[in-house]
Amino acid sequence: MKKLIFTACAALILCAAPASGQMVVSDPASLASGIVNSANEIVQTSNTVSNVVKNFNEVKKVYEQGKEYYDKLKAVSSLVKDARKVQQTVLLVGDVSEMYVTNFGKMMNDPKFTPQELAAIGNGYAALLSESTELLKELKQIITATNLSLNDKERMDIIDRVYKEVKQYHSLVRYYTSKNISVSYLRAKKKNDARRTLELYGTSNQKYW
Repeated sequence: MKKLIFTACAALILCAAPASGQMVVSDPASLASGIVNSANEIVQTSNTVSNVVKNFNEVKKVYEQGKEYYDKLKAVSSLVKDARKVQQTVLLVGDVSEMYVTNFGKMMNDPKFTPQELAAIGNGYAALLSESTELLKELKQIITATNLSLNDKERMDIIDRVYKEVKQYHSLVRYYTSKNISVSYLRAKKKNDARRTLELYGTSNQKYW
């Protein structure tokens, strides 16, 4: 019975989200893949600033489509313990996407970065996003698989591993973001223009520096 409850809860987390009182099909793995694909478009077509802006706007569109899903998922508390680990994994991937969209969007308006540097930064984010998304896809396969080749312990061991690896990528994205922001801040200090960087990234982001 516990296995059935866990499987049902976890599958619901990965395949649907409540919106306006109704159940709307929403696959977080597909949402994350959409963000990765749009992020890769930035890298591949970054020969002009207008292309970077255009493709980043597409990234934001995809992210906004999933934001309601992540916000509502955060509010869900009535889950069995094992399903909560799945929930937290999905939310970590959502947070990785948010860090990318929020901070790279600010970096694009930061004169301290050249177009070439922005392309390199975008490439780094895309790689980290891709790895996190692949782990989310693996998690979905484990939860929604109809075969019985895995017993409960094996399934939970995989979920624990995926959660830990996604958490590591989440930390990497935070670190990567902090390093890129610190580059801008140090360049700004040399030009006695640190105030503009503080205004762009917000004083709350000083934790990054």
